[in-house]
Amino acid sequence: MSKERQKVSVITGAAGFIGSHLSDYLLQKGHRVIGLDNLNTGTQLNLKHIDSEDYVYMNVDITSFIEVDGPVDYVYHMACPASPIDYLQMPLHTLKVGAVGTRNAIGLAKWKRARFLMASTSEVYGDPEIHPQTEDYWGNVNPIGPRSVYDEAKRYAETTTMAYHRQQGIDTRIIRIFNTYGPRMRPFDGRAVPTFIRQALEDKHLTVFGDGSQTRSFCYVSDLVEGIFRVMMSDYHMPVNLGNPAEYTIGQLAELIIEITGSKSDIIYQALPVDDPRRRRPDISLAKKLFDWEPTVPAEDGLKKTIDWFKGYLKEI
Repeated sequence: MSKERQKVSVITGAAGFIGSHLSDYLLQKGHRVIGLDNLNTGTQLNLKHIDSEDYVYMNVDITSFIEVDGPVDYVYHMACPASPIDYLQMPLHTLKVGAVGTRNAIGLAKWKRARFLMASTSEVYGDPEIHPQTEDYWGNVNPIGPRSVYDEAKRYAETTTMAYHRQQGIDTRIIRIFNTYGPRMRPFDGRAVPTFIRQALEDKHLTVFGDGSQTRSFCYVSDLVEGIFRVMMSDYHMPVNLGNPAEYTIGQLAELIIEITGSKSDIIYQALPVDDPRRRRPDISLAKKLFDWEPTVPAEDGLKKTIDWFKGYLKEI
């Protein structure tokens, strides 16, 4: 009997925070991984630990034509500027990645007859009017606000994915990622977890926007990656929430990070950004039912791992 061919996975945004962890996971699963990134927001530091003949990195801008040699079984479309600092500084590029980049990535899947997974975001729900958020909620998004370039780019990318599925029969998946954290986050990307950790380790004031009462749900990256893989290996085509339903106020998060680090930092409060969501928490009933998936890493354990990584990383840069 002939040996089964090794599975091949393409990851766009492979040098990013989540993309690099997904690369590790798929290599452990025995896949050959082709990582695409133009290092606009990613970094090769996230990939320097990979020493495998089954990993290939290609410096590719996905808003240009994507060409990959050989067979491909799975395309994970993870690429997009994902922090407020990124998409506020690069609004047109963010829109282009969501539109042209998604079309090119799904075009690669079509060409290779591969399964395609679109990494969307909880931002498609905007400042939600229902809580927690379920996949059938259409959202409350300001289409012309400063955050809209990211929100609407992802909503458009979801629309593109479903259109290719319905009209051309592409085997697609859509995940909506809620706040995720862990090692390899950029310390200056403006998101709460890396910002608070960096400030706490440097004994600086932790800057909380608003009064700190707005809530988020934080999922450790290993839990998320497991969920991504389970969705890709399923036969479900509609959007799926992936996140941790444990809800924290931003104030609580800041206090927890100060406690874990033993920092002498105080908390200071600044004006709330425009259109910043007041509450954000996933309903993951669908993921539990269809994929037997739910997060297993408690926030305190995940934060300790993330803080330990940041201690070493901040000394290197």
